[in-house]
Amino acid sequence: MLSSLNGRLSNRLARHFRATPHRLPTHAPMVSFTFDDAPDSAAGEGAALLEAHGGRGTFYIAGSLIDQPDDHWRGLSNDAIVRLHQAGHEIGCHTFSHLRAVDLDESAMAREIELNRSHFRGIDSSIRLENFAYPYGLASVWRKPQLARIFRSARGILPGVNSDVIDLQFLRASPLVNCEIDTDGVDRYFDDAVASGGWLIFYGHDVADAPSPYGCTPALLHHALEAAEKRSMPIVTVAEALRRIGA
Repeated sequence: MLSSLNGRLSNRLARHFRATPHRLPTHAPMVSFTFDDAPDSAAGEGAALLEAHGGRGTFYIAGSLIDQPDDHWRGLSNDAIVRLHQAGHEIGCHTFSHLRAVDLDESAMAREIELNRSHFRGIDSSIRLENFAYPYGLASVWRKPQLARIFRSARGILPGVNSDVIDLQFLRASPLVNCEIDTDGVDRYFDDAVASGGWLIFYGHDVADAPSPYGCTPALLHHALEAAEKRSMPIVTVAEALRRIGA
């Protein structure tokens, strides 16, 4: 109970203490689609849909979950990771053991990151883990400065469009999850991004006709991709978005 309370407090504080503030330059809006834990359906159906619309995604992966069964899906394989990488998708970093940042001290976090990086170097030496996502979406006010020294960005799950002055170590991301949003909600996020000239990030997990409580259907992902095209919004990886805003 105490650990849970401390975790929520650290996450709340992390929203307000900016580790690396960055002012977005005036630019056209853009959108990134991200997938956490990388179920095999995200690497299959999800990546295929993105590619069909000329886009690429960012897949935040915990090495310990690769090729492992879950209550809701099976983790993607090492071969699938290589295929994603070679197709131009970005491989991002979770903690190796999928532990929450709020539960890790500095040395434990460093070990988790090195384990993940070592695993991906073993898969393909050209994979570079440049961007991080907080497992379970829980950021740590204590780990943010540490992560800022290691990664270009860290993504949470606080919804909204990234605009004006953003915190690179607490990027906002909105759910592309059928249990949490419908097509009208997706369209509202896109309209907000157009109005603000901001950077919209979606997050999800599996992509399946009968998705888990944390995933979406191919139809919802297709709608979001079509919404981007209708508004002439480029579909870019997190790494490419950061390059475009000069971060």
